[in-house]
Amino acid sequence: MEKLIDSKEAVRLVKTDDRILVGGFGLSGTPLTLIDDLSKHSAEDLSIISNNLGEEGKGLGKLLLSQKIKKAIGSYFTTNRDAVEAWSEGKLEIELIPQGTLAEAIRAGGAGIGGFYTKTALGTKLAENKEVREIEGEDYLFQPAIKGDVALIKAEKADHLGNLVYNKTANNFNSVMATAGKTVIAEVDRIVHQDTLAPEEIQTPHVYVDYLVINRYVKKGGHYVAENSSKTSQDC
Repeated sequence: MEKLIDSKEAVRLVKTDDRILVGGFGLSGTPLTLIDDLSKHSAEDLSIISNNLGEEGKGLGKLLLSQKIKKAIGSYFTTNRDAVEAWSEGKLEIELIPQGTLAEAIRAGGAGIGGFYTKTALGTKLAENKEVREIEGEDYLFQPAIKGDVALIKAEKADHLGNLVYNKTANNFNSVMATAGKTVIAEVDRIVHQDTLAPEEIQTPHVYVDYLVINRYVKKGGHYVAENSSKTSQDC
């Protein structure tokens, strides 16, 4: 199958200075295998667009410790003490965007929309240096669309064509990021025959997916465990 490649091969598509969309909300729906291999890849000065930077030493927290992240664009970074310390020491640039605005900006990027006006964050520090426009007597803040050079997303299963199905709330940012990346790499728990997915079950059509990789973690109880290991490695 042409879309199925090794995770290490997939992350070689990431270049220095790239903007990388990474799905996940906390560690739920996070492409842990791709992040593991990206943390060992030579690309650096990356701008990561994700809701947060995982947790200390977990998910994107692992990539942060590899010192390959120049900038993080997201809405919630305080769950990771390492991210806060890196920012306070001037080692990490952070751009905060309200969570709903972040999701809509990525959706707009995937839909070919240049940006949109919202009242969220108006009058706060997050509005500094942003365009404000009056519409029907009320002020709105302009939010540009967000796109990425590469999108790293996570799904529960894919068929042989690359159609994706997410596991419950693990969908989170994954489906919109699949539309907004120039190159989209989906990490999946398993691949099934294309005839086994009902059309209404498919959440991301295969035309958005360039490559598939197999998750090296196994889900047990509420946790992802490194394959062939009894030790809990990542919460989900």
